[in-house]
Amino acid sequence: MEEKPKFIIKELSIDDRPREKFLMKGQKGLTDAELIAVLIGSGNYQENAVELAQRILKDNNNNLDELARKSVNSLINKYRGIGEAKAISIIAALELGYRLQREEIMERSTIKSSKDVYKYFSYKSNILVEEFSIILLDRAHKIIGDALVSKGGMAATVVDPKVVFVEALERRASAIILCHNHPSGNTKPSGADDSLTKKLVESGKMLDINVIDHVIVAADSYYSYADEGRI
Repeated sequence: MEEKPKFIIKELSIDDRPREKFLMKGQKGLTDAELIAVLIGSGNYQENAVELAQRILKDNNNNLDELARKSVNSLINKYRGIGEAKAISIIAALELGYRLQREEIMERSTIKSSKDVYKYFSYKSNILVEEFSIILLDRAHKIIGDALVSKGGMAATVVDPKVVFVEALERRASAIILCHNHPSGNTKPSGADDSLTKKLVESGKMLDINVIDHVIVAADSYYSYADEGRI
């Protein structure tokens, strides 16, 4: 006997239809799965959009950061009903969320804690190679801007102190914050991280540029040298 398709979105009550619920209660009234269901619009032969979205989230430990690290092809290949357009929509929406966090900090214009640094560079948690960046600050510790200093492989990146401080001097920064990601997900500093941090702090003192912190970011956590009293 041929299997009948499961019920579709239209067969749900209005309160359970993600788009109608969005209009009635606003975006904050929807779960993560319902918001993803709005993005993808429809499911597949066996699942409606909400069920498919719930499964996608479950497969990613209900973690949006983890989902954001997926590639377009991995979503297409794993989930029936997710084509290129839907996969791009999911990843693009999550990227907009990261950019919003960054803009909120830029509008405030100051970095007040290591958590602000983590939010500012949260997009790095989704990058599969190591990137080393700096935030440039003025004397009042207001943000001047940021700069990508180096990009390496999955295990390490080579950082030239001269490049770090040339960028800071050219933009007249009085202080900098260092930040890089660990694609492995482990935020524990390596011996090389410790050595580089020490070298950059010492170089900064000679140039009268204060190195305030070095933050290592991963998907769900971060490590701050300043918070640990190591800078």
